[in-house]
Amino acid sequence: MNQKPINRRHLLKAGVLGLLSASAGLAMAFSFADLSNQDASAGLKAALNKGATVAVGKLGTENGFLNNERVKIPLPSVLEQARPILKMAGKSQQLDDLVTAMNHAAESAVPMAKPMLLDAVKSMSVTDAKNILTGGDTSVTDFFRQKTSAQLSTKFQPVVKGVTDKVGLSAKYNSVMGQAQRFGVVPEQEATVEGYVTQKALDGLFLMIADEEKAIRQDPIGAGSQAISKVFGLLK
Repeated sequence: MNQKPINRRHLLKAGVLGLLSASAGLAMAFSFADLSNQDASAGLKAALNKGATVAVGKLGTENGFLNNERVKIPLPSVLEQARPILKMAGKSQQLDDLVTAMNHAAESAVPMAKPMLLDAVKSMSVTDAKNILTGGDTSVTDFFRQKTSAQLSTKFQPVVKGVTDKVGLSAKYNSVMGQAQRFGVVPEQEATVEGYVTQKALDGLFLMIADEEKAIRQDPIGAGSQAISKVFGLLK
């Protein structure tokens, strides 16, 4: 059986590539080994603080939700589907008012998130830090979602209800949706206006945190923090 002649050029090329790959991996290992626990903790906490602060700052302001199509809270699906009929019945303005009220309610609630998000940063464990460093592009956002979602939901709902009650729409909404839910045509999360808006507000908040996390990972130096640059620069 004839064997093909060994291509020494290909062998040499493969050897060089393998050596370069191994060197790169070794350099990365040394880089992380040289990074002290204190440096890693400082960098991660700085990134978490920045993500939380920027997200809350963007949303917790006048029209922070209403003027941002990515987080603007729409009508619940059932009302949106019924919009043509309701419009014919002269309810168009009421629907528009509901959308405005829901978005203003969300912007009123979001500032309450900042102290909770920052408390989560302060309580970050070694395991949390490891998960953030090795967890991929959404690990910062995942950390906040896991640590704060339940608390934020509890805090947001009374604020949201207070705002929507003022415009006199929440009682009508909840009454209609409560009746419709008995027929199985309304998802549970849309059964009350405060529950619906709270969930959408949280979704918007975590989306904004994810945007900031992405920006930090893409340009650690541009984050304006030496601590962030030192840690996240190694992940690029």
